[in-house]
Amino acid sequence: MTQSTVLIVDDEPSNLALISEILKSDYSVRVANSGRRGLMLAQTEPVPDLILLDVMMPDLSGHDVLQTLKSEPSTQNIPVIFITAMDSQEDQVNGFQLGAVDYITKPIMPAVVLARVQTHIELKSAHDRLIDQNAWLESEVQKRMFENDLIQQVSIRALAHLAETRDPETGNHILRTQHYVRELAIQLKQDPRFNAILDDHYIELLTRSAPLHDIGKVAIPDQILLKPGPLSDNEWIIMKTHAERGAAAIELAEQDVSIKVDFLMLAKEIAHWHHERWDGKGYPDGLSGDAIPLSARIMAVADVFDALTTKRVYKPPMPFGEARDLIVAGRGSQFDPDMIDAFQHCYTTFKQIAKRFDDDTAASLSAISAT
Repeated sequence: MTQSTVLIVDDEPSNLALISEILKSDYSVRVANSGRRGLMLAQTEPVPDLILLDVMMPDLSGHDVLQTLKSEPSTQNIPVIFITAMDSQEDQVNGFQLGAVDYITKPIMPAVVLARVQTHIELKSAHDRLIDQNAWLESEVQKRMFENDLIQQVSIRALAHLAETRDPETGNHILRTQHYVRELAIQLKQDPRFNAILDDHYIELLTRSAPLHDIGKVAIPDQILLKPGPLSDNEWIIMKTHAERGAAAIELAEQDVSIKVDFLMLAKEIAHWHHERWDGKGYPDGLSGDAIPLSARIMAVADVFDALTTKRVYKPPMPFGEARDLIVAGRGSQFDPDMIDAFQHCYTTFKQIAKRFDDDTAASLSAISAT
């Protein structure tokens, strides 16, 4: 077992010799005959477990040395016992206020030195074990949080891909819309109307929730979901139920947990209301204006841009410029005006995202594994 290290700092050679002799059989002992030398040895590996420090020294007093030790991160936790002939109550109080853990008064008594040193070495050892244990626990907590976070993200992606497998031509739709949502939210964060809501945490949850916006499509029959032409009135009624069905599925998931999960709340909002319109002519509930949750208003722009600019079973992709103009034309009718103002700021980034996750590029496949 490695011996604990004790540093003795005293300008009197006789005191150094005496205390060294008392401690050398039980501890690894270092000696310094001045305050400056003591500060240097205190920062030399292995860092001392305890310092016995003379108060009265010519270059730097013990008080000066202790103040310096406490100011340095590498030495501030080393316990210091003052060695002094000054045993007044005022002197001791002053030393304790500076950070000393104990006093040994002169003349030196071997039994007292051994007892004090042993006590504070044991306390230091216990303190170090506690720090190590806390560091390990913190590391384990961080590891578990990371694992839980990863599991959550993978589960969300798996559910989203489950819906996507029903409609394979949408390809990387969930990845593109997830990135559009994030960029739009970051841009909107600069607007005083939204910056109280759109903090970093909200944007992270929103981005994480976005892939679940079309989870309700799992419940739509293939002959409707994959129909290559326009839907009939009755088919359209069934198609529109995917919003409520998706929200209902997420709500069932919420009921299975005993605590509120914020990202599920946002996912439910997005799934339920991302087809609502600013003018109240959307579905499923005909909400209008600010009655539509902010998350769903952001998702609406991202979803429509992607629907317009990508190939679907019922249409070819629309050029980016035409899609932008069509979305901007919906300002104040289909979309929240502020969403469209932010969209125009983000338009170039939207195009870059669309190209990065283009269904027809091999780069898109590698991006999926890296996201």
